Amino acid sequence: MALVNIHFLNLQNNYLFADIAKKVNAFKVMHPKADVISLGIGDVTQPLAPAVVEAMHKAAHEMGTLKGFRGYGPEQGYDFLREAILKNDFLPRGIHLDVSEVFINDGAKSDTGNFQELLHWDNFIGVTDPIYPVYIDSNVMIGRCGNFRDGRWTNVRYLPTTAENGFIPELPKGRPVDVIYLCYPNNPTGTVITKPELRKWVNYALKNDALILYDAAYQAYIRDPEIPHSIYEIRGARKCAVEFHSFSKTAGFTGVRCGYTIVPKEVSVSTFEGERIPLNQLWLRRQCTKFNGTSYISQRAAEAIYSPEGKQQIKATIDYYMENAHRMLTRLRAIGYECYGGENAPYIWMRTPDGMDSWSFFEALLYGANVVCTPGVGFGPSGEGYVRFTAFGSHERTAEALDRITRWSKGEQLV
Repeated sequence: MALVNIHFLNLQNNYLFADIAKKVNAFKVMHPKADVISLGIGDVTQPLAPAVVEAMHKAAHEMGTLKGFRGYGPEQGYDFLREAILKNDFLPRGIHLDVSEVFINDGAKSDTGNFQELLHWDNFIGVTDPIYPVYIDSNVMIGRCGNFRDGRWTNVRYLPTTAENGFIPELPKGRPVDVIYLCYPNNPTGTVITKPELRKWVNYALKNDALILYDAAYQAYIRDPEIPHSIYEIRGARKCAVEFHSFSKTAGFTGVRCGYTIVPKEVSVSTFEGERIPLNQLWLRRQCTKFNGTSYISQRAAEAIYSPEGKQQIKATIDYYMENAHRMLTRLRAIGYECYGGENAPYIWMRTPDGMDSWSFFEALLYGANVVCTPGVGFGPSGEGYVRFTAFGSHERTAEALDRITRWSKGEQLV
């Protein structure tokens, strides 16, 4: 008899973005002529940079020749991309890594979800709240989170990050956590962490022999020169942190699929007998067993991001989205909404008015203005009473959405 992994049955039946899609589709069925604008799911809209497209064309042509054809590539990625990453993303910040510490993936979502496989199921995890759902769901799948009660998992330490504490989570008190998930710039709140605050987390991890899983997927959007782009800007982080990066939002690779994970050779975890196990070699072994590598074409496309032309073009696209974020933040605040983020990240985190819960505001906005947002409670208990807007739309559609929200907020009936 084949038996199911019962931990999968503990997953909640709803997935945030699938629920949003269902509700939006139901609305469209009832209102087929409605022009719905989505400021919800964080997918990009602008086309790939010309340098990236040219690199993909060239790589595809190579694959069509006997001399240039490539089959299985190295599971950890081609050196041409790994070296470009080190040279451009880390050396300018004074961070010295070895090429063997860079692992190319098919997007940060895969690695942030899969990395927990290396860790014992009894580890106690801590998460900032609200949080990207994949962090918790992937731990539920292995049986690490306990039971789901009153909107929370019993074996998860939730660390609220709200307006009340300035979106600065407090270090865990009482029982130490073994694994800490941090995401900065933060999804969903759009807020950032300073070097002094990040240093507190590194010190905590070193003191308590904890592991930090640091998601830096949105680091390219940071504008403030004082805000760290990598946890390795903090002394000691190489001993306690793994860092995840993505080209999805940096360069519009949501459909191309490529990113990378940094696993320093110094970071290790313990056996029950006290033996230290380096995660670098363990992750390499896992990847060689379960991953055939990111496509050659995608990796050549990613390499082009670091060319002089690519850098200029990617910056222009990021500036485009951040202009949206600035317009959204300015306009929503002018209407009277309490908003955060949007200055160093492509997300606006808005408190719902009059104590309205997240899903009620989502539906009111959808039906009243035909605009889609993301209910904050879908990111965790501390997200209740907030919604997230993304800046990844076009200027024109974003402007139209803001006009609709303004009119709807003033009580106008929109056709």
